[in-house]
Amino acid sequence: MAEEAHIGVTGLGVMGRNLARNFARHGHTVAVHNRTVSRMQRMIEDFGGEGAFVPAESPRDLVAALRRPRRLVTMVNAGHATDAVIDEFAPLLEPGDMIMDGGNAHFQDTRRREAALKERGLHFVGCGISGGEEGALHGPSIMPGGSPESYEALGPLLESIAARVNGEPCCTHIGPDGAGHFVKMVHNGIEYADMQLIAESYDLLREVAGYAPARIADVFRGWNEGRLDSYLIQITAEVLAHTDAATGGPFIDVVADRAEQKGTGRWTVGTALDLGVPVSGIAEAVFARSLSGHAEPREAAAGLPGPARPELHPDDARRFTDNVEQALYASKIVAYAQGWHLIQTGSQQYGWDIDRGAVAAIWRGGCIIRARFLDEIRAAYGGGRAPVTLLTDPTFRRALDEAQNAWRHVVAQATELGVPAPGVSAALAYYDALRAGRLPAALVQGLRDYFGAHTYERTDREGSFHTLWGGDRSEESA
Repeated sequence: MAEEAHIGVTGLGVMGRNLARNFARHGHTVAVHNRTVSRMQRMIEDFGGEGAFVPAESPRDLVAALRRPRRLVTMVNAGHATDAVIDEFAPLLEPGDMIMDGGNAHFQDTRRREAALKERGLHFVGCGISGGEEGALHGPSIMPGGSPESYEALGPLLESIAARVNGEPCCTHIGPDGAGHFVKMVHNGIEYADMQLIAESYDLLREVAGYAPARIADVFRGWNEGRLDSYLIQITAEVLAHTDAATGGPFIDVVADRAEQKGTGRWTVGTALDLGVPVSGIAEAVFARSLSGHAEPREAAAGLPGPARPELHPDDARRFTDNVEQALYASKIVAYAQGWHLIQTGSQQYGWDIDRGAVAAIWRGGCIIRARFLDEIRAAYGGGRAPVTLLTDPTFRRALDEAQNAWRHVVAQATELGVPAPGVSAALAYYDALRAGRLPAALVQGLRDYFGAHTYERTDREGSFHTLWGGDRSEESA
């Protein structure tokens, strides 16, 4: 069966299996392999009728089944497992062949692997895939990095299985080495922020407006018919409307309020710190999940004093609901602006030349944060335009102007009533900090110079300066 399959997939967990089935459903012959051979055999038994599969019981069998240039997709856990698969397959491949890592790898690991395999004449493609197991089967958003040559060979297959919006595939070549996994990391960071903002909006509607989960589900359904139209808003309504079979009560009330995380949000925040990019909305979302899991201090603090929460008149509750929609939309703009700033800075730092409009385009379908909103971001970066920050794009500037009074009212009322809204509050603080004519960082610089002689810059002339705080307080050039 040598050189029969168009592409090979090793690692047949749910994501790998569904990706292989997606390739086969689109007419590609797929060689499939799993370290546990029985899993591969079960896949062939269960889904072999969906297309042309070539079973491979060993890495050597898998490589032998692939046409040149060989295209091998690995779908295993990030970290040591990925390195182990590369070490196993790389000696069996020939110059010009390629290995695509479709897992959630850290982009720095991808850069390291790409450089090492390049020395052997092999192409390594770090590829972000978003959409979960359903997306992998029916059409994900795909973010491949790597060399242009690898995309020429691999890109048409990836585009064929990707989600499509208005006939366009949600797949594009992101850039060299780790660019694809970097963009996927930022996608996940924005996803964290998006979900936190939605969760806070739910909490505000319940704790301040006094609405029950089923009523809030109706609110979200209404929002999903407007500018907040998105996958996450849609499924929020589904979750809130769901009734628990065991208790007959709202499903949301029997779910433990401890949110898990797999690490990509932390990677986003850590990378942003390394690059000096403020992503406070994403950071607050990560910290909110962390706080939710610290049961002991939460239990100890449960009796701390807080304000009473009076019941709102129905008319006031409706007005507050409208304000929450405005605050959610404005905060969402800020979260995406921070993500795009991080993509821009990473692209400049690593020489990737990422097309930020193309990123918005491929996130419109298949991925978890797919939304109508992304059409406007794509337009903001289209036609040769590139705003310094998304907040200054005319479309988003108008939206922020219209939303800001309601946004401020929501933050103020949440604070007054003791309802935590860290994501919405951080988004507003970021907005106000960016638009401020002068920030108190001047005082921070003065303090640093006082205790550590770290120097400061002046507004009226070039250079760095130090004040002799322990002496006559004269100023000297540094």
